[in-house]
Amino acid sequence: MGNSVNATVRLTLDTRSSLAATRRVAGGQCFKRCLLPIILLGTLAIGCKAVAPSNHRDWTPDQALLSYAEFAGDQVHVHNIRNCNYLNEDEYIVEHYNRTIDLKQVESVDFLVVPFPDMPNLAHTMLSFGLGNGDYLALSVEIRKERDEAYAAWKGSLRQYELMYVLGDERDLIKLRTNHRQDDVYLYRGQATSEQTRALLVDVLKRANKLRDKPEFYDTLTNNCTTNLVRHVNHLRPHRVPYSYQVLLPGHSDRLAHRLGLLDTDLPFEELKIRSRINTLAMRYSDADDFSDKIRMGLGRY
Repeated sequence: MGNSVNATVRLTLDTRSSLAATRRVAGGQCFKRCLLPIILLGTLAIGCKAVAPSNHRDWTPDQALLSYAEFAGDQVHVHNIRNCNYLNEDEYIVEHYNRTIDLKQVESVDFLVVPFPDMPNLAHTMLSFGLGNGDYLALSVEIRKERDEAYAAWKGSLRQYELMYVLGDERDLIKLRTNHRQDDVYLYRGQATSEQTRALLVDVLKRANKLRDKPEFYDTLTNNCTTNLVRHVNHLRPHRVPYSYQVLLPGHSDRLAHRLGLLDTDLPFEELKIRSRINTLAMRYSDADDFSDKIRMGLGRY
């Protein structure tokens, strides 16, 4: 692995504890309870972090490097793919590597949903691209944290965080959540042709390049993980994913994707969701060389 960066760090991660718990809400009621206070705080906010977003701050070590891509025909050279080795949830060794991807070999895209434990109507969403030969490149759209900075949903509407595209190894982005944070993680096989998958990956990589050159502020409602994924899909096929409460409340985004035929529709959604929870397999095969194949056991195509 080229261009490796190593550092052992300790980081406080209180994303989940920073959100107020509310479990039995859905649709418009949940919008009022969960998101309306965020909007009001944003409206009343005074003294934002900065006039303009910046790529030059004292970032946490795991987010110090931005991923980017160089295109040469069907060959794409992706730089700074993150592959942290987590000792526990808060301690990790930072590593990055570069790799060349042959777009002709890109064959699949999967959708991952990680519900917030105390507020399951909200969730973190990710993509993972199958590169052939059991290799995957995962994408996590996140806030870019400064040292000693933690996530809070209300701050996300106050221009307090920059937006970051983390291109990472599945062993990093998935195992962090299943094995260390012990969040529920659902991995759904996407229903896209190879051509659509390649176009989506190219669009994602171009967006990563754009953020490297021109940073943006994260916004809890309008510029977050899920809204960015929706924009990529709609950029390639306009209006493919309508904006609805299931986008604003991404804990329901998998149900929306199933209804739209973006996921396997051979099974009812409830059964598909049960089969798509990968925590047990991620724990069992944590150190397996073929980790990515193992966590997809039972999901079809294997």
